[in-house]
Amino acid sequence: MKRRIFVSIVFVLAIALCGGLIWFNFFRDRMIADFFAKMQQPAQTVAAATVESRVWKPGIPAIGTARAGNGVQLAVETAGVVKEIHFQPNKRFARGEVLVQLDDAVERADLADAKSSLQLNQAALERSEALRAKGFATEASYEQTVAQLATARSRMARLEAVIQQKALKAPFAGVAGIARIDVGQFVTAGTVVATFQDMRTMKVDFSVPEQFLSKMSIGQVVRFGVSETELRFEGKISGIDPRIDPQTRLVLVQALITDNPDDGITPGQFLFVRVELPEEPAIVTVPQTAVITSLYGDYVYLVDKDEKDGNAREIVRQVFVKVGRREGAFSEILSGVEPGQTVVASGQNKVQPGAVVNIDRSIDVTNLNRR
Repeated sequence: MKRRIFVSIVFVLAIALCGGLIWFNFFRDRMIADFFAKMQQPAQTVAAATVESRVWKPGIPAIGTARAGNGVQLAVETAGVVKEIHFQPNKRFARGEVLVQLDDAVERADLADAKSSLQLNQAALERSEALRAKGFATEASYEQTVAQLATARSRMARLEAVIQQKALKAPFAGVAGIARIDVGQFVTAGTVVATFQDMRTMKVDFSVPEQFLSKMSIGQVVRFGVSETELRFEGKISGIDPRIDPQTRLVLVQALITDNPDDGITPGQFLFVRVELPEEPAIVTVPQTAVITSLYGDYVYLVDKDEKDGNAREIVRQVFVKVGRREGAFSEILSGVEPGQTVVASGQNKVQPGAVVNIDRSIDVTNLNRR
């Protein structure tokens, strides 16, 4: 009997112990959940920017290649031996200055003979005219004398032209390149001597997608630069190809830069191009860094004021937006936010909807993006 009572007591105690353990676990979990539910998350420090309505300065970006307004590969017109080289690389020459002189001694000797022959034929023509006037010369002899004089003149003009060809002159004012010949070298007609470029004016060829064709016109302002953020050269559209390339769907455009200070642009150089379009007022914009792209769309974090327990806080709210054009550091917002609202522009990875934030007022994200 006593044994039964002992077993029963042990059984009851075991049940009570198990029940107590189960209750304790439930109680502990509930207390932990209540603690974390009531625990205030620490405020995260972020940078913010104000949604602005600004003047939008649209443009058409492109990539171009520069070439001189006048640029040629200088080549000799006739064969001969190089007698003198009068140019140095990167030196500017005026139009008509002799750059290369080929040996023309033989041609000049022939020219002296041609001048003597011309003088003799001129004198013969004068005598023939005098005899003809007196009736002592036939018409046939007179015509023969005239033909001989014309032949002599033609021969002399040809020799003078050959001598001119022996002197290679600057076709326009420009800068000479590196010489590709040496004194004493025999060259044939068409041998390239050097490049010759007029770099005071430059042409830039670039292509734009066909949908922008209607937005471009002759005389439209175009800016150029060696980097995308520094377009310090300005020109105007001088030509638009009337044909669209059916393979690439691109239109070839040419712009003219009339001022190239210090030869800042070099022929063949790679350039960033921006065709300026008319300004548009009252466009809602935010910094591009404020827009987050996800599978569900683009969104931003709006900063709202929140009063809780008499304490003012700033919390973030996720708002989906419709993004339009992007230009420089800013994105056009078609819907979702209004001017004057504040959006998180940096530090979004540290927050989630409803999070408390501290805005670092010392950081101007707009200026950082502009740089």
